[in-house]
Amino acid sequence: MTTDRSRTPARKPMPERASASTVPEKISESTWRRLVEAATRARENAYAPYSHYPVGAAVLGADRKIHSGCNVENSSYGATFCAERNAVGQAVASGEQRILAAVVLTGSTPPAPPCGICLQTFAEFAGAELPILLVNPAGEARGLSLQELLPHAFGPDDLDGGEAGGD
Repeated sequence: MTTDRSRTPARKPMPERASASTVPEKISESTWRRLVEAATRARENAYAPYSHYPVGAAVLGADRKIHSGCNVENSSYGATFCAERNAVGQAVASGEQRILAAVVLTGSTPPAPPCGICLQTFAEFAGAELPILLVNPAGEARGLSLQELLPHAFGPDDLDGGEAGGD
């Protein structure tokens, strides 16, 4: 079976992914503090009436602006928005397409990592070396890279040109 691929609409180019040359070697302590503060403020606004598990997140864009988000639950659980995806969405809505660092604030001990969907979202806008700081209100923190949390991310190279079907 063949498909007439000439009618396939052009794909929107993928966002420029962060590479080793675009990710700063070190994020300053003051920037990490600002990211944690932004995640803390966002967590205070979380809407979590079902899980009672508020989460706040903040991401640092390549433009050095901080974007934050909180989880927004829904009685139809699949319609819930995670804090991390909300933060990335805020960054994208403001025109940013590269994420250089992320903070996720949960109430768990030890601090909990993002879910798989959020990690995949990070992978869309960052390189494998993306530093992710997991924190909780008690002051516990652990830093991991996206590669450590999502070692086999799905990316543009895994697509067959973005066209359904096949020959």
